[in-house]
Amino acid sequence: MTPRTAPGTDGAPGLDARLVVDRGTFRLDIALTAAPGDVVALLGPNGAGKTTALRALAGLVPLDDGHLRLDGTELDGTPPESRPVGVVFQDYLLFPHLSALDNVAFGPRCQGRTKAEARTEAAAWLDRMDLTAHAGAKPRRLSGGQAQRVALARALATRPRLLLLDEPLAALDARTRLDVRAQLRRHLAEFEAVAVLVTHDPLDAMVLADRLVVVEDGRVVQEGAPGDIARRPRTDYIARLVGLNLYRGRAEGHTVHLDDGPAITTTEELNGPAFVAFPPSAVTLHGERPTGTSARNLWRCEVTGMETHGDRVRAALTGELPLAVDLTTVAAAELNLHPGAAVWATVKATQTHAYPA
Repeated sequence: MTPRTAPGTDGAPGLDARLVVDRGTFRLDIALTAAPGDVVALLGPNGAGKTTALRALAGLVPLDDGHLRLDGTELDGTPPESRPVGVVFQDYLLFPHLSALDNVAFGPRCQGRTKAEARTEAAAWLDRMDLTAHAGAKPRRLSGGQAQRVALARALATRPRLLLLDEPLAALDARTRLDVRAQLRRHLAEFEAVAVLVTHDPLDAMVLADRLVVVEDGRVVQEGAPGDIARRPRTDYIARLVGLNLYRGRAEGHTVHLDDGPAITTTEELNGPAFVAFPPSAVTLHGERPTGTSARNLWRCEVTGMETHGDRVRAALTGELPLAVDLTTVAAAELNLHPGAAVWATVKATQTHAYPA
């Protein structure tokens, strides 16, 4: 694999971009850097600017400011078809009248290869994707997973220096998604240039990417390794994605006084602005105010909603502290949980995690 060299200077390999797109009511302004071999996931809610960023990287949306350098070459102003960029769109956009083989051969043909050379290259890519048996099939004869792999092969056949993937697994059913995600991870691990993945699915991002860039309202709110972001979310959106209750306040020793709520006792000792987080499974519910409990955190709440997931129940609470709680269906039945029910919630200090804001 190509050695990973930090981008950001003229002539350096990899991606160095500041993407500024101003649409009047919405402004995208994000910085992206990646070294060859890196897989970066742009993660965020609908309307955050992820797709706008991807289209700007592809040259389909012009920049209003900033820069876009790939391997030291400025690409802003370069026509999309002249950029060393491969794109896998959400709906794949395969040519319906061409076979899988000729879909993949299309890129090399556009780069000047003869028909025979392009088809030989395409056949090799289909073999890598375990699609040799489907080389002659038209897109309508392919399953969703097969079409996704053909689209990926078509993008890779041009040997791009930047690979863009727009929600590449969104159109797949749950079972196919599981298989194709594993295959895509393998192919991305072998890719020697930069890959940028746009998704709103945290599992896709966590599994496929080396680094996450979380975008909200057109700006980067957090970036880092998936594990670091999962352990230390910095916005409510990220906390919900990774399944944590998240609060912000001011720490004084082992106590975090929340900006708009009560205090939470933690094991970490901090001073100054801080976040405190804990999983819904750390919360214990009681029908009556508990006595003799070792939990340092106790709040009176009310159930506002419930969702069942297999043998687990996710309950939403409001009151002294808004909470998400996970418990078994048996425990929910024993507590007679229902919207409007009054409960007491406890969390042990040892199950919280506080960190600087």
